Amino acid sequence: MLIKRDFYINGAWVAPTAPRDCQVINPTTEEPCAIISLGDQTDTDKAVAAAKAAFPAWAATPPAERARIVARILEQYEKRLQEFGEAISMEMGAPIDFALSDQATCLPWHTNNFLKAFEEIQWIRPLGAHAPMAAVAQEPIGVVGLITPWNWPVNQIALKAIPAMLAGCTCVLKPSEEAPLNAMLFAEFCHDAGVPAGVFNLVNGDGMGVGSQLSTHPDVEMISFTGSTRAGRAISKAAAESLKRVMLELGGKGANLVFADADDKAIERSVRRMMENSGQSCNAPSRMLVEKSIYDEAVAKAVAVAESIKVGPAHEHGSHIGPVVNKRQWDQIQGYIQKGIDEGARLVCGGPGLPEAYNRGYYVKPTIFADVKPGMTIEREEIFGPVMVMIPFENEEEAIQIANDTPYGLTNYVQSSDPARANRVGLKLKSGMVEMNGKPRGAGSFFGGVKQSGRAREGGVWGIEEFLESKGISGYDFSA
Repeated sequence: MLIKRDFYINGAWVAPTAPRDCQVINPTTEEPCAIISLGDQTDTDKAVAAAKAAFPAWAATPPAERARIVARILEQYEKRLQEFGEAISMEMGAPIDFALSDQATCLPWHTNNFLKAFEEIQWIRPLGAHAPMAAVAQEPIGVVGLITPWNWPVNQIALKAIPAMLAGCTCVLKPSEEAPLNAMLFAEFCHDAGVPAGVFNLVNGDGMGVGSQLSTHPDVEMISFTGSTRAGRAISKAAAESLKRVMLELGGKGANLVFADADDKAIERSVRRMMENSGQSCNAPSRMLVEKSIYDEAVAKAVAVAESIKVGPAHEHGSHIGPVVNKRQWDQIQGYIQKGIDEGARLVCGGPGLPEAYNRGYYVKPTIFADVKPGMTIEREEIFGPVMVMIPFENEEEAIQIANDTPYGLTNYVQSSDPARANRVGLKLKSGMVEMNGKPRGAGSFFGGVKQSGRAREGGVWGIEEFLESKGISGYDFSA
């Protein structure tokens, strides 16, 4: 078992002020795989003080030098990729091949995109030709608190810590206590890359402890949080007292509109995307809306794809999906499956209980409900597991109405071979992102939603600008 009780503060690994052990559970075995410490107020204060002390020098460091230092983090990643992927797999249940190919690679993907976007930042620019002596300056906001989740842990660290440091901010990271090991490796990457002491700090803890302490700390200028909508509300309320900037990336209940003219791979593509990461993705296409003329055929195809998806241990190689992260998550998903049955949805694949041949591990059967009616619990609430609902629709207007009738607004999906319709529907869907016909949104695009999915814009130029403040200056002489 790994013993990882220390925190990374001011460029060194330090013991917690007071012992408070927390077991990290391997969801494949249901056994502890590591012991970490949960920080208290003194630990949080030390980390924030280190970040505050380091801020003036880091903010004054030339942008090109900041970029050079941040780029060196990737050298450490390359040296320790296998170890990185194994930590992710062990602590949150991603199958090892998926952990190495999709989870761990979020770090170089986002870092390289940020480094490219960083070149576009105009630190001081003229307001316009009409005001030749008016300037707009971009400045780092200060000390930022970063609170990240367990489901795509490296992805969220990269989307927060990398742009914060590039922008000239200093930061304190509180990763999820469910999956902290990858974050501690990232701290080692920063250290070995030569990130100056105090620029990046890490304190493990839970939401009620270190999370709340960062949200209310007077020396923290901004909180960037990814997690549940419920926790996002609590953080917003806590941060309001000190008028912090709050950036939230929250839950989702993505609608996937499949029209009769969708391509032959649309159903398979959609189901596999839904079940990826054991359904533990906030942007999962969890509501499949299908035009009635192809609905029965789509249900049959979806069932065939879901039944072909294997479930297995995270440490084994293969294309299977792993367990969900913990017992609480497993129980919650089982409750939703039973609720779907009780409310009259038609269970066509999967269902309650462990998959056959498993009596240990937090495994969930890939599950599909058909004939789901708008307003059912499984249609309204985020399940965060491998459970998809299917809903028929008559026409384009009804599909859009059902899709938009949700408190969430993260990612929606459109499957149609008619470009005009795809464009039209994409523009009418109320979400921060729309993915059409399986096409990626592209390097340097942002990730973020609207409504109760939060309004963060993480990635690319937008993701860096989240950590900057604009200053308007009159009488600025650009020739000086």
